Amino acid sequence: MLAYGPAARHAEGEARQERTMGVDRLRHRLPVVGALPEPTRDRRVETPLWGPSPRPSLCVWELTLACDQECLHCGPRAHVARNDELDTEECLQVVSELAELGVGEVTLIGGEAYLRDDFILIVRAIRNHGMQSTLTTGGYNLTEARARAMVDAGVQSVSVSIDGLSPCHDRLRGRPESWTRAFAALSRVRVAGAQISANTQINAWTLHDLEPLLEHLAAAGIHAWQLQITVAHGRAGDHPEILLQPFAYPELFDILDRLADRCRELGVTLTPANSLGYFGPYEFKLRHLQQGTGHYRGCTSGVTTIALESNGMVKGCPSLGGRNNLAGSWREHGLRALWDRSPELTYMRHRTQGELWGYCATCHYAQICKGGCTSVSEPLLGRPGNNPMCHHRSLELARQGLRERVEWVRSASGEAFDNGLFRIVREYIDAELRARYGPVTIDEPRTARADDPFGPGSPV
Repeated sequence: MLAYGPAARHAEGEARQERTMGVDRLRHRLPVVGALPEPTRDRRVETPLWGPSPRPSLCVWELTLACDQECLHCGPRAHVARNDELDTEECLQVVSELAELGVGEVTLIGGEAYLRDDFILIVRAIRNHGMQSTLTTGGYNLTEARARAMVDAGVQSVSVSIDGLSPCHDRLRGRPESWTRAFAALSRVRVAGAQISANTQINAWTLHDLEPLLEHLAAAGIHAWQLQITVAHGRAGDHPEILLQPFAYPELFDILDRLADRCRELGVTLTPANSLGYFGPYEFKLRHLQQGTGHYRGCTSGVTTIALESNGMVKGCPSLGGRNNLAGSWREHGLRALWDRSPELTYMRHRTQGELWGYCATCHYAQICKGGCTSVSEPLLGRPGNNPMCHHRSLELARQGLRERVEWVRSASGEAFDNGLFRIVREYIDAELRARYGPVTIDEPRTARADDPFGPGSPV
């Protein structure tokens, strides 16, 4: 999962321009490129959509799947460009429609966005339409010339992905000297005149690198640091050994508590991503700068966020993918129609507590949290609404002498944003009791495919 949005907006320190939502103009229809695949889970809203749709404030746009690294935790399995990626003219039309939709910030991601020859043209178009332009990158080949050109074109803030200290980062990123090059990219962007921040994946390999990593990042001059959990999609689903276990969450949040204090001393804004939660004793301390309420307020997919894949497929969140989450093709429908009416985008606007299952269905915070981040729970269990990656949940279970772990069940298919399946095993914390009694309960994965043995009506 990639960092975007809040850290970049904080860097600007400017109020976002509000736009008047006018009547849609007729758009030029581009050729249809294939039929939209049938979804494997129905997310259609049963009740009428009264009133206007919310305005998306942030678009995260995967410009290309071409990438100069091959990360073990990459959701879209980026390396080679898709053969049907949007051309320059189409990208410029998308920029225009994003502005009409009311988007205030466009974060360009990949793959590596700077590997497109028209990258600078797209950045200029974003700025010319009055939107903020930000970039999330691995920085492996972000040269001085590229940094200067993109900042001159209007990139205002750049977040570089850095996962742990050098040995861990290089192993995860699949390239030698990746860590050194990432820090060089931070320096080049800063010299070129843009704000710099960093984003870090938290997993079993990086957990104990977080505190020393912060010292390196602060010395590099970052203003903000976004942290997110490595989720079990794409290549990460092929490597369960790197996933953080739910029973590690009390230790993780003790580390985050110390990081929050140290960030404040260093003048670095700590921004937990939506995947990092929820409602534990450090919630306000970690989120008070990010959320007006000081606590997690639910998934923003299709509510304030819209995302595009490099071939023009539209979805609500850059960390979601696959047929369950694709709202449709921009080439066929345009952005406005998809944003207003596609069930894959309107889903989170109308999600109810009744759709939750497992522990989340009975949680005190269910109505607000609604199962936490979909990009965490769905790749694990095949269906959102039961999220074991939760601080509050781990603490409540610990009071009962219990813990949870996720256990691999089935491999992924090898496609972008695919996922395998895992089960949640609830067991005693005490090793002797675990050995004597085994699991207390098991939540098996669930999907909605009729031909799947892990269907919602008959989990095995």
